[in-house]
Amino acid sequence: MTATDTTVRREQIEVNGTSLSYLTSGDAGDNTLLLLHGTFWSRVWQPLLAKLGESVHCIALDLPGFGRSDGELDVDEASVPALAGTVLDAADALGLDTFAVAAHDIGGGIAQHLAVHSRRVSHMVLMNAVMFDSWPVPAVARFRDPAVRESVTAEQLQEGRREATRRAVSRELTEEELADYLSPWQDSARSRSWMAMAAAADNTYTLELVTALKEAAVPTRLVWGRDDEFQKIEFARRYVREIPASDLIEVTGKHIPTEDSPEDVAAAILEHLQA
Repeated sequence: MTATDTTVRREQIEVNGTSLSYLTSGDAGDNTLLLLHGTFWSRVWQPLLAKLGESVHCIALDLPGFGRSDGELDVDEASVPALAGTVLDAADALGLDTFAVAAHDIGGGIAQHLAVHSRRVSHMVLMNAVMFDSWPVPAVARFRDPAVRESVTAEQLQEGRREATRRAVSRELTEEELADYLSPWQDSARSRSWMAMAAAADNTYTLELVTALKEAAVPTRLVWGRDDEFQKIEFARRYVREIPASDLIEVTGKHIPTEDSPEDVAAAILEHLQA
C-alpha cells in the first residue's frame, strides 16, 4: 500500500486460535468479495483493492503461516481441502454466510473446492489459477521430497521466491516492490509453511472437482495474464469450454496480472460481480 492508500486497511481476526491477517477495503454493508492467494500472499491483490472497494467489500486473507498471518502450516494442513476448511472458518469468524470469491494460483484450487462443497459461493473469479492437471509446476513439485524441504536453506528459498516473483510479472518490479513481496519469507515459520504448501500440491484435488463444477455451474470468470509461464492460458481456455457459466478475459501480463494490468483486472472482476 502507498502512503495515500487510506481506503485499504490491514486488520486481524482470530481463527481456530490463530491470528489471521487480511487487507480490506470497501463498506462492510456491501456484498463481500473474499480474495485468496496461493504460493504468494495477499500482496498480489493489493493493486486492486482501492478500486474494488468502491463497489464491494473486499477481504484479502493471508492463510496461516503466510503473509502477515501467524501460525505455521504442516503438509496435511496445507492441502486444498484443509485450506478450504480454514477459509470457511475464517468466513464464519468474519460473519460471512454467502460471498463471492476471487482466487490466484493454488488459491484457485481452494476456491473451486469451496464452490463445489460449501454452497456458499455466489460468484467465482479465477486469476491465473490452478485447475485440472495444470499443477504443480516442477519448481513446486520438488518440495514433495522431505529431503529437499530439509536441505533448502532460508537464503535459497528467499532467492527462489525472488526469481519466481520476477518471472511472474511482465514489467520490471522495483527493488522496493520485490522486497515487499519477499518480506514474509524472512521468517522461518513462513518459509516452512510455503514448503508445506508446495509439498501438498496435488492435481488430484482439482481433477476430482471437474464433474461437480459442471453440475454446480457457479457463475465464474477467468481473468488471465496471457503470457503466464506457470499457469498456461490453454488451461483457462479449456475451463471455459468444459465448465458451464464461465467465461474468460485475457489481459496483458504474466502470472500476477494485478501488477501488469490492474485496471483491466479490476474492471473484469467488477463486471462479473455486477452482472
